[in-house]
Amino acid sequence: MDINFTCLSFKQLSLRQLYELLALRIEVFVVEQNCPYQDVDGKDQQSMHLLGYSNEGALIAYVRLLPKGISYEDYPSIGRVVISKEARGKGLGRPLMLKAIEVLQEHFGKSPIKLSAQSHLQEYYQSLGFETVGDGYLEDGIPHIAMIKSST
Repeated sequence: MDINFTCLSFKQLSLRQLYELLALRIEVFVVEQNCPYQDVDGKDQQSMHLLGYSNEGALIAYVRLLPKGISYEDYPSIGRVVISKEARGKGLGRPLMLKAIEVLQEHFGKSPIKLSAQSHLQEYYQSLGFETVGDGYLEDGIPHIAMIKSST
């Protein structure tokens, strides 16, 4: 399955794109994972939004890229990493994350990147160069671990 990326600031997002990305995040993080939490957290306005579309024009993947000081005082970060249920298992995760790292560094500079990974994805993020820092914790009732990728 092919994926076509576009990265936009909050102000550049069309109403349709904003609706689609919020719908995808809620579909997976709130409904599918049965985790009621406040997805609209006030960080979207300062973030870059990496959208991945199928050849048919459906939003199938998304990542939020945050500058230093928004989620973590000393690090830019990657968050809300999501692939639609229909597109999972088709090898899109790695291209999505590699593109996210590339675009984050283009917009916010080459520096270490921090993310909060669901614990069951720790090995996956390690394969992308992220290293575990600290102990695991619960975030919205789901086990997570902090991870940092050194700048390259």
